[in-house]
Amino acid sequence: MSTSQEPSSSNDVAIESASSSPPPSSPISERGSFISPTISRSGSFVGSSKDEDWEGAAQVDRLTLFDLLDNLALPSLALNQRIEKWNRTLQTQSETFKKQGKYVKETYDKQKERVFKKRDVELDKLRARYGKNVDQLMKRWQDQKTVTLREKISFVMGVSNIFISGYLLGGYPDMLHWWYTLQMVYFMPIRFYTYHKRGYHYFLADLCYFVNVLLLFSIWVFPNSRRLFISAYCLSYGNNAWAIAMWRNSLVFHSLDKITSLFIHLMPPVVLHSIVHQDAMQGQMFALERIRKEGGFSLLEMIGWASVPYLFWQACYHFFITVRRADKIAAGRPTSFTWLRKSYSKTYIGKIVLSLPESLQEVAFMGIQYGYAVLTMLPVPLWFNSRLLSAMFISIMGLWSVYNGATFYIDVFGKRFEKEMLALKRDIERTQRTQPPTPGHEQPVSPEYKSPTSNASTRDEAQDSKDAGLSTLEPLPPSAADPGLRQRVTSGITHDNPSS
Repeated sequence: MSTSQEPSSSNDVAIESASSSPPPSSPISERGSFISPTISRSGSFVGSSKDEDWEGAAQVDRLTLFDLLDNLALPSLALNQRIEKWNRTLQTQSETFKKQGKYVKETYDKQKERVFKKRDVELDKLRARYGKNVDQLMKRWQDQKTVTLREKISFVMGVSNIFISGYLLGGYPDMLHWWYTLQMVYFMPIRFYTYHKRGYHYFLADLCYFVNVLLLFSIWVFPNSRRLFISAYCLSYGNNAWAIAMWRNSLVFHSLDKITSLFIHLMPPVVLHSIVHQDAMQGQMFALERIRKEGGFSLLEMIGWASVPYLFWQACYHFFITVRRADKIAAGRPTSFTWLRKSYSKTYIGKIVLSLPESLQEVAFMGIQYGYAVLTMLPVPLWFNSRLLSAMFISIMGLWSVYNGATFYIDVFGKRFEKEMLALKRDIERTQRTQPPTPGHEQPVSPEYKSPTSNASTRDEAQDSKDAGLSTLEPLPPSAADPGLRQRVTSGITHDNPSS
């Protein structure tokens, strides 16, 4: 009995030790499943006896259905947990994609709204600019509305000046120097104000103004000085009169600026012609009487005495304008030298001057200017000794200014009108490109505006407008279309622009 119970006790100890010790690693345990302690074996299977194996196998009878179900449920539970984890991950990714899609859509809507808003703003600007250009063009080409009071006064003064000067020169030459002085008192303050306002006041120090002052001093202050008189005569008939051709002075009646410039250059020779050849100041201009009694001046004496005030003016101009105002000239303030350097830069003489060092360009310009003044004074003895030649010279200079005025009215106005029309066409084409017409949404047309295909008369007008460069005026944008606009454009072509 005792011997039969000992193995039983030893087997119980083995089973308890096996149940208490953790089972060895197996494929089932690696997968995460749980092995019931009732069917587990000890770690030493080889050393176990048949009784021990039988005792272990006898424990299988103790397994129930619930134990089997538990073993089957554990792997499915892990799989469910993994599936739930996948579902949560997919749900998170889905929400992330939804948020990103919403953000992209909001960003797209904002960008779209900004682009369309910017396009609308640009269209509004183009339409406003188009309407403004059309209005300005119409105002410019309707003389009844564009001729200002100042231009009317200038026109009256220009025509009156020629009429009165011609009348006094032929009928009352002794009054012409009074008329000249009165006009100087009228024109010079206006010229000073307008040039100073426009930043051109350095031109007031040019030689032409100095010559007029010299003539006034010779008439009213020093009538006995024959040297001053001959200097004023040579400079008036020389550099001052020839400047009409060089500076392109033009007889434009409606422009006060051009009338003033022509007066400054042409009126001194006219006054001196009346004094020398018509004895306008007989008994007053004692310098002329002394010149005639003493036999006059030779050509070299004329040029020499005329060079004295010229060099005095040149020195003052160089010191007070070129040197003391160098910073303002460098900043863009125009002078005679800067104007000539720009205007004659492509000529032979201009290229020679500009090829010199910058410090010598001003000196070269002064030398060329003095040589030009001497060259224009060479025929002065002919004008002084011959009444006919003097009258012919003044007439030629006057006709030259008339030709320049005709060129201004025809060529300059025509080119200016062409530039304005080209700018207007570019604005219209830009407007039409930025706003293409969509089907079913045509732009509204003003009731007073008629299509060029409506009838034959409008087609003829459209052809006339096309010949004048107005073909792109049709159709007009709604913001620029106003009653009678096209009629004003086409009718305005036949009017002369009175503004400068």
